[in-house]
Amino acid sequence: MNSINSSKNFNIIVLIGYMGSGKSSVGKKLAKKLDISFIDLDQAIEKKYNKTVSNIFSDLGEIEFRKIEKKILIKILDYKSNFVLSLGGGTPCYSNNMDLINSKTKNTFYLKVPIQKLSKRLYSRKDKRPIISHIKSVEEMNNFLAKHLFERYPFYEKSNFVIDSKRDDTIEVVNKIIYTLNNNSL
Repeated sequence: MNSINSSKNFNIIVLIGYMGSGKSSVGKKLAKKLDISFIDLDQAIEKKYNKTVSNIFSDLGEIEFRKIEKKILIKILDYKSNFVLSLGGGTPCYSNNMDLINSKTKNTFYLKVPIQKLSKRLYSRKDKRPIISHIKSVEEMNNFLAKHLFERYPFYEKSNFVIDSKRDDTIEVVNKIIYTLNNNSL
């Protein structure tokens, strides 16, 4: 099924998860399948500030970045249209972002990927992600992710739905989300 059953005038679908969980890949395909817009929060920040997220972090520091992120998140959540929003991995964990998001939509999805799968996925691309570029082995990556996910889980679990993404099949994840949207009324 390619549409969302809803009596609302607009729908916001928010994808939450750790870096490498597939939020952007799934979000793009989900938006295309539903024929709605896709917004990547990190890309929106980069476009607004004409800098990469990494450069904003290094130039201004994390606290300033989180203030910028919050301001743009609020603006996006006020759009009166249908869209899929992919958050940065840390977005749900700061300020009262998850409470804000859940006040705007009940369509929040945590894309949960097993640590071992995330480790392999991220280790092969670690040079593109400054926060993990120093990691020397998959085992060290496992330990790093276990610690981070333990810290972030209380925020991620505020999502209304958890989608287990044990496989790399983004279309399967997209279909699970659409099925969930059509079969739950929150």
